[in-house]
Amino acid sequence: MYYETIFIVNPDISQENTEILTNDLVSKVEKAGGRIVKRENWGSRPLAYTIANRKRGTYVLLVTDGGVEALNALERAITLEERIIRSLTTRLTELSDKPSPLMRRAQAAAKREAEAAEAAEQAEAAAEAAQPADDAASQAADGAEASA
Repeated sequence: MYYETIFIVNPDISQENTEILTNDLVSKVEKAGGRIVKRENWGSRPLAYTIANRKRGTYVLLVTDGGVEALNALERAITLEERIIRSLTTRLTELSDKPSPLMRRAQAAAKREAEAAEAAEQAEAAAEAAQPADDAASQAADGAEASA
């Protein structure tokens, strides 16, 4: 049985500590006989409403495969963890290897930024290549004026 768990970590916790926290949760699931099928860190995002006087949170997605024992171990660990401010677990009817819609959007945005940066570099290189030709033409014109 597959379960999708999304939890929100207090944004005051560093990215490194969020990874350590997530690794700890993963190890508890694995000790209970489950396995992590998908793991995504969605980063810091604004909350829909204020939770514990916070307007942002670090979102993490875990998709687990295992029995009820693994799910109970994960939910118990999340409940006991003070740095996690909210969580939601749902049962999945089918498993998808595709990234979540949020990750697809982030990947598409990163791809667009990379393409824009590459286009800017090419435009800059073309401008630099055209500049020496312009300099040579102006020097030839200067030489023609001097001889006249």
